[in-house]
Amino acid sequence: MPRIDAPTVAEHRANQERALLDAARMVLLQNGPQAVTPATVGAAAGLARSSVYKYFGSGDEILFRIVSDALIEWGARVRDTVERAETPAGQVEAYVRTTLALAASGAHRIAVLGNTLPRDEATRRDLADAHHDSAAPLRAALVALDNPNPDLTADLVDGALARAIEHIDAGCHHDEIARETIGFVRRAVGINQRPTRHHGMG
Repeated sequence: MPRIDAPTVAEHRANQERALLDAARMVLLQNGPQAVTPATVGAAAGLARSSVYKYFGSGDEILFRIVSDALIEWGARVRDTVERAETPAGQVEAYVRTTLALAASGAHRIAVLGNTLPRDEATRRDLADAHHDSAAPLRAALVALDNPNPDLTADLVDGALARAIEHIDAGCHHDEIARETIGFVRRAVGINQRPTRHHGMG
């Protein structure tokens, strides 16, 4: 019988699963999605491949879990910062600023894989829904600003953010990219007043 390193079997399983997911993130960031298999993840976590199958049925299942978890965490951090802004204009700025701050920290590298991983239709739809949900605070702020098409505008803003993140990944200074991107987005959505005070990340 395997050794239980926790007060209960449920806690032991939770600890093992967390160790596997941590190992999978490391494998993913170091070697890419194709390297995430039950064998490599088990080896990185110090567990046999057969033990990995007690928690995950395949490498794809592991990948889906770590990407979806990253999207949930990303969305929660953005939402928390946006909700603390006092005006809709401030909320738009907070969304942009926080997204770029997370990107500069490297937190986006797992989350963005949801757009590129080859998966079945149901899984792709689930990840697309998670991406859509993460932009909900931006859409709500645009509605409050009486934007005539908040869904499309939010998509366009996220497109601008994606390019800004590419510049950050290429070595451009985060503060400069954040300043220019915030200015661009403010002009694009018709926010003309002086930048609002922000809270949280940045």
